[in-house]
Amino acid sequence: MGIIATYEINRTDRVADLAAKIALELTVGTWTDLPHLEQAQLQAYRAEVVSTSHTETTSRFKIRYPLHNVSADFSSILTTTFGKLSLDDSVRLVDLDLPEALRDTFPGAKFGTEGVRQLLGVYDRPLVMSIFKGVIGRDLTFLEAQLRDQLDGGIDIVKDDEILYDNPLTPSLERAQIGRTVLDEHYEATGKRALYAVTLSGPVFTLRDQALRLIDAGATALLFNVYTYGLDTLRELAKDPDVNVPILAHPAFAGALTGSISHALLLGKLPRLAGADLTLFPSPYGSLATPRDEALLIRDVSAEPSERKAILPVPSAGIHPGLVPDIIRDFGTDVVINAGGGIHGHPDGAAAGARAFKQAIAHVLGQRDGQTTELETALKAWTTR
Repeated sequence: MGIIATYEINRTDRVADLAAKIALELTVGTWTDLPHLEQAQLQAYRAEVVSTSHTETTSRFKIRYPLHNVSADFSSILTTTFGKLSLDDSVRLVDLDLPEALRDTFPGAKFGTEGVRQLLGVYDRPLVMSIFKGVIGRDLTFLEAQLRDQLDGGIDIVKDDEILYDNPLTPSLERAQIGRTVLDEHYEATGKRALYAVTLSGPVFTLRDQALRLIDAGATALLFNVYTYGLDTLRELAKDPDVNVPILAHPAFAGALTGSISHALLLGKLPRLAGADLTLFPSPYGSLATPRDEALLIRDVSAEPSERKAILPVPSAGIHPGLVPDIIRDFGTDVVINAGGGIHGHPDGAAAGARAFKQAIAHVLGQRDGQTTELETALKAWTTR
């Protein structure tokens, strides 16, 4: 029993020797220079190479780390399996396979795919999410108007921009209060539920209390910049029974790590283990694109059978209605289509932009039951540029 880490390196020669050296250095170090008694004592703590494999230009190797080498937290696991090795830019961490005994200490999502769908009452199509844009330096009146416009178009989830932390012009608690009022009015008028994800921010030791204040004020979801605060912080929030709203894991700062850690692990498996209900990542279609094969792996690890709930993948950046067929082809219907400029940039405004996405989804799924004027306008605007 142990943690199995998979690594990739751009070489094919002497890989077994390199893997054995890494296994030694990341655990007991130079144990062969110690007296025999100490060697025997340390043997139980030494990692072992499980396998190696090769392509024409790259190699992968797996190392098993004894479970008693780590404590049950992400900091210990990542430090043990990739700590100082991460400084070697020739080696990439591809995957981590945690034994059942260790995985049980991580909560996984409270809601996950099915729970979020139940909150919204939407089961048969992709969800649509929009982003507050251009609100830095704007007041609460502007934010409220923008929220109403997005909901009027039929958006399922509205999220803060990740840079919209607590600030004097639009304090987080007041954003949550306004969000609750607008969401309730929207439900009373339409019978449709929506979620508003407020950015959870502040000094790390105050985050739990701030999360509870936001929820009490009316936040129906939380946006969390997981890689600036840390996976263990997300885990503690997700474990807390009083933090009873979905958590959206935003990938801000994760790009600093994707050169050394696979997208699937960084933006799929680890956030799912830590307790995110939705995981955002750059789509394969925009200017900051995740390679398509990596994006599809994020999709797969977000939904693969597990004792943890499946979570919703949210390919983001550069999304407009003309990309809806590609998104559904690549991600199916258990996906959140997330757009900022693709909604706010619609020639007829944000409400029309939201309706264009809903019309595009209905068109792809063969559920058309009305006019498609907003979609036609969006396609002219976005697909002819």
